[in-house]
Amino acid sequence: MTNNDSLVLRIAGRPVGRYTTRPELPTRLSPRPYLHPVTTLSGTAVTEFSPADHLHHLGVGVAVPDVEGHNFWGGRTFVRDRGPTELDNHGSQRHTAFQLRDPDGFVEELRWVAAGGELLRERRTVAATELTDSAWALDFTFSLTNTTPGPLSIGSPATNGRPGAAYGGFFWRARKEAAAPRVFTVDSEGEPEVHGTRADWLALAGSTWTLVFAGATEQTRKDPWFVRTEEYPGVGSSLAHDERVPIEPGETVVRRVVTVVADGVLPRIEAAALVRKAVSP
Repeated sequence: MTNNDSLVLRIAGRPVGRYTTRPELPTRLSPRPYLHPVTTLSGTAVTEFSPADHLHHLGVGVAVPDVEGHNFWGGRTFVRDRGPTELDNHGSQRHTAFQLRDPDGFVEELRWVAAGGELLRERRTVAATELTDSAWALDFTFSLTNTTPGPLSIGSPATNGRPGAAYGGFFWRARKEAAAPRVFTVDSEGEPEVHGTRADWLALAGSTWTLVFAGATEQTRKDPWFVRTEEYPGVGSSLAHDERVPIEPGETVVRRVVTVVADGVLPRIEAAALVRKAVSP
């Protein structure tokens, strides 16, 4: 079942994710298309939408807290020397059209609009692929093109003076359970060890599910991981970690993250093998 406002991703006819293109959300949440619910092949939900702890966390998507001073993340804006501040600076990502729409994926055009004008044009490519009888992969690419006449830049709370808060870019708000999820890479484990580090892949494991995130291009792998497990379960790939990312007029920034969605708690060797299978050409 699909309509103009949402579509369902399917693998061999089995639904694994709903994508909402035109959500009716308050301006403060920086309205944008999102994937939710996303499920394992057995039907376990592995996303959350607008949870009480962070109303602006919307499943899986692209969210950026600072595009030339405009908030496309939602909630408060971190202001240097002031801290988190309520500002009337929220932008929205507006679905324009699908260039392609199939049961297992789509190519979408979006406009990033704030203060009445367009800042960025995005092409988003999403594909769902079966890996095994208990795991599938979500392949998510976004390309952001500066459509303004002048240069602009992308920042984060970290580049604006808040250490450890380099969120912004691809972001996955995971399912919150009674116990915090386990997070690990090939050689590290725990939020303090993996947050803010670069790793070819990173796994977040709940009680009956595992998500394995991997940068699928050389440039994406240079972005450190943003990780939360204790406060809430979420993983992102940091676009602006150490410094702002400039985009000249007409230039494009591209990132691609592939996420393995698996039933069960995967050991490292299996997580690594599934990532290799998912990312291989």
